[in-house]
Amino acid sequence: MPMIRRGAQAPARWLLLACGILAMASTSRHASAADDGIVDVRTLPRPDGAVEDTSRAATHRVTYALPGGVAAASETTKKLLSAEGWVPYVYPLDENSSALVFKKGRQGLRASFTQTRGQSAVSYTPNRIYSNVPFPDGATELVFDETRPYLGCIAPGALDATSDFFGSEMAAMGWRRLTAETASRWPNADLGETVPNGVRAFYDHPGGDTTQFYKQKPVMLTLMRRDDGRTNVEIRVAPFALPQELEADDDMAGLPRPKPTKSARGLGGASSNKREMSAAAMAELPAVLAFYRRELAARGWHEDGKGPLAPGDDVAINISSVEETGVLRLGRKYDFTMISLTAQVKESALAARAKAKKEADARFLGDALGAAQQLIAADEARRKTQATSLSDAPLNVLADSKTPLPLPENAEGVRLEGGDGRLEFSSASSVKALSTFYRATLKGSGWKEQPSVINQPNMAVMAFSRGGKSISMTVMQMGSKVNVRANGSGLVTEAAKPAAAAEVQAKSSEPLKPDSDSQLPVPTQRSSKSFATTKIPGGEAPLRRELTASIPAPLQDVLAFYRAELSRLGWQEKTGGAAVSAERAKIDFTSPQGPATLTLGRTKGETTVNLAQKNADVAAKADIMPKEGQARLMLGNMGSSEASLTINKQTVKIAAGAGGPQSPKGPMLDLPPGKYPYALRMPGQPARTEALTVGAGEAWGLLVGPSGDVLPLQMY
Repeated sequence: MPMIRRGAQAPARWLLLACGILAMASTSRHASAADDGIVDVRTLPRPDGAVEDTSRAATHRVTYALPGGVAAASETTKKLLSAEGWVPYVYPLDENSSALVFKKGRQGLRASFTQTRGQSAVSYTPNRIYSNVPFPDGATELVFDETRPYLGCIAPGALDATSDFFGSEMAAMGWRRLTAETASRWPNADLGETVPNGVRAFYDHPGGDTTQFYKQKPVMLTLMRRDDGRTNVEIRVAPFALPQELEADDDMAGLPRPKPTKSARGLGGASSNKREMSAAAMAELPAVLAFYRRELAARGWHEDGKGPLAPGDDVAINISSVEETGVLRLGRKYDFTMISLTAQVKESALAARAKAKKEADARFLGDALGAAQQLIAADEARRKTQATSLSDAPLNVLADSKTPLPLPENAEGVRLEGGDGRLEFSSASSVKALSTFYRATLKGSGWKEQPSVINQPNMAVMAFSRGGKSISMTVMQMGSKVNVRANGSGLVTEAAKPAAAAEVQAKSSEPLKPDSDSQLPVPTQRSSKSFATTKIPGGEAPLRRELTASIPAPLQDVLAFYRAELSRLGWQEKTGGAAVSAERAKIDFTSPQGPATLTLGRTKGETTVNLAQKNADVAAKADIMPKEGQARLMLGNMGSSEASLTINKQTVKIAAGAGGPQSPKGPMLDLPPGKYPYALRMPGQPARTEALTVGAGEAWGLLVGPSGDVLPLQMY
């Protein structure tokens, strides 16, 4: 046949011929017949009354239903398959599994059981025997793993008969008795080792496993005579073929673990008071012991002599470090070295940790107080500077005003909601000038003022009544302007409110692009942006990060931008944590650092953005993490006199300096989510009333200033 040069194009007739040959080969016999190591599960026996589930039909699985419970179905299946020559066994360390595993020649089978609607569902799936070894007829207590292999059982025959059986059957399966020459590649191989009251032999399998996929390690066959005339049998990977020096795997519970292990588990962590690690290492005990002596010494542990042996232990060693004591236990089970390592923090270390935490808390609260004092001082200075631009000049009434409440002549941004009795505007006049204007104007119209305790240069609260109607007003300096808010039955108008026209949000002229220099995602197309962080004093990682921005784009475009950008950062939307409409969106996220929330709204034709992210690990270390489903409120007092705060029907005394360097531990309250009015009382001053809204999982600080002002700060 002429050869086709590599890289040349094959003529069409050659391609057609090749495809025809492949097609004939693929249909000449059933797929299951192509591999005699895999059983055709459709040919296996089934109990009388079994009904096949054809909805899950597959060539590699058969599922059928039987009346009754799982226990009865398992026993029936076991008897049925055993009668057909299938030998049941269990896996090492998996003796309590509800599934059944069987071996017949070089084929394996797994039968699994589930309970459903008063019936038992039974599934047959093939199980390849990669490393096949013979089972003695009538053997009991069979433990087998077809991948290494491992075999443990009790043969019914005497030692000599059992030895003859394995000698012939191992050879029939392709196993070759190791000699000094064939074992020369393993320098530590000792083929002359004897076993008291038994025999030992070593085999290799030059052909590899049954699939020819990997090179089979040599195995060690050990036969031992029993007092009852039977023979104990064990086949496992020869010790000299296992790793002699073990590498370290990932730690568990902050404790070292060797590689490889069949199973492992850990309890606790590196910062826990008690830690535990257990594993089944696929190595000999001396190699595992050498690994732990090396790894523990490298971590500052040293041996303190032998410990008491527990059942199953071959080795027990007491260990200790500067802060902990522990015990290392090693034992043998099947072909594993079983590991148990425990560590307990010493009482002296616990006391030192508690002291260090207390000192850290004191530093944190003291630094927080200093930061708050700086904020308050800066705020006071800013207000004073801004107040200089406000006018104290007397005001006149705005002519031709259609509002139920007179407006001053310099009112700006007037917003009236007559149906709800609300009015709001801003002014360049001072709080004092506006308060004087309304007291004089409303008094002249027959309104009677109710006494109020809040009448300060930067804020005044007034209440008026007339003829069974009322008006409440708040006048507050907001930067370089003063905001006036009024509400009450005296402002309700009879005319129906006109229906608000739905805002038409024009499509963006171009796709929103992320600003690569921003710590949290924000488009480059924006009219404003601010970014704030709350940090533990002296720490680098923030407790909370918050971004606010205004973007001249439709809300849906901004929402799509944030969903895409946050997803790239590994943020995931919480199930049921999204509320989206044409004018507003609020979505809760889980980010790699902790919980986060995205809030979008519409103002003046733009989409407003508030993106807040919390760092749960930092909050936990700072001991300000709220209880599940609640908010935490931390109280501080920078004044020289004791303060009293009443909130949620509780009155809390806040000592002078609480939350400061001299008395760092201020009072703390846990509150359900909601809006809470509170009243602050200080000696010689009228009560000050405000309201604070807190959400689940939030941490807030309420700090009382030297003049009696209260500064709320969201810390987490």
